[in-house]
Amino acid sequence: MQPRMNTNRHESSMLNAADFRKRFFPQAARRDWDDWHWQIQNRFCDRKGLEAFLHLSMDEQKALDGQNLRLPVAVTPYYASLLDPGHPQQALRRTVIPVTGEWAKARGERIDPLGEDAHNPVGSIVHTYPDKVLFLVTDQCPSYCRFCTRSRAVGQGRFPPDRARWEEALSYIESTPTIRDVLLSGGEPLTLEDDRLEWLLRRLRRIPHVDLIRIGTKALSSLPQRVTPALAKMLRRYHPLWMSVHFVHPDELTPESARACARLVDAGIPLCSQTVLLKGVNDDALTLKQLMLGLLRFRVKPYYLHQGDAVAGTAHFRTSVARGQDLIRALHGHTTGYAVPAYMIDAPGGGGKVPVAPGYIRGRKGKTLLLDNYQGKPYRYTEGD
Repeated sequence: MQPRMNTNRHESSMLNAADFRKRFFPQAARRDWDDWHWQIQNRFCDRKGLEAFLHLSMDEQKALDGQNLRLPVAVTPYYASLLDPGHPQQALRRTVIPVTGEWAKARGERIDPLGEDAHNPVGSIVHTYPDKVLFLVTDQCPSYCRFCTRSRAVGQGRFPPDRARWEEALSYIESTPTIRDVLLSGGEPLTLEDDRLEWLLRRLRRIPHVDLIRIGTKALSSLPQRVTPALAKMLRRYHPLWMSVHFVHPDELTPESARACARLVDAGIPLCSQTVLLKGVNDDALTLKQLMLGLLRFRVKPYYLHQGDAVAGTAHFRTSVARGQDLIRALHGHTTGYAVPAYMIDAPGGGGKVPVAPGYIRGRKGKTLLLDNYQGKPYRYTEGD
């Protein structure tokens, strides 16, 4: 099993998971730590809790004390054990601990950058593409990512896991035969108990025109204890079932996450990763390459590298598109093609995902194309009719 990584350039003061548990939860047994319910019940959700294990910077303290937080703060003990207590600029720490940069709204940023509320025919459904829908089954997450696209809604009761809302959404899907693909998201769908999640899957499988069910989840990196043998056994009954899993940094590639991925893959569930490109987190070639190759070792296919959505208060996370294209160039041809995700921008206002891969066609003369290879060398190719 792969050991926990630390790719940060500074000297780390992190504890391993066992030492973290013994130091900050001395009454907790290993079986408690491995229980996903215990992890959620013991989250760090405010300044007092976070100060128990982090040396908070002045900026972090100010953000936590302020009244302008866009979304709640919550960090599971497991994920907290991956944070460096002495370094506010550590990659993972930046993704879950608020800073005052969240208070600013930069040009082009929106509360609802993808226009989901404008494509919301019924309470829990977002219907942007013709043949697929986003089904927001809960607004709760084990840990809240500070760059979240749905920061306007998650953790705030906008789409609670309510049976009446679910029935309304299922009725819409049943009455819309063009829908063949349903993505369960939120919030975190895997915060649902097994029986409630199975109820949803069973109902969706009864709809003849629904071919594909997907689950979007961050739990494999933030709460891998959730992927129990019982969950994997239940999920395998509802194929074809795919998962879009969210990893942003190699430090998330722990033995616990490896075990969670293995249980799902061994149950026949394909895993595809969706990584958000984040300034100061994963916007360098070495980090991104380590992440993508590590995911392949976990049997996860790197699928999308997302340009950060223009969510209000996230300017400090966003890179230029040119930077993202350079990073794709640094992967393409320099490592296995399986490790190269598609670089995408989700068009503001509900325009859908747009590929923004770097260009490799230098020019054209008649039917002859002048191509750049991965080394920047020119090659000619003559196309057919």
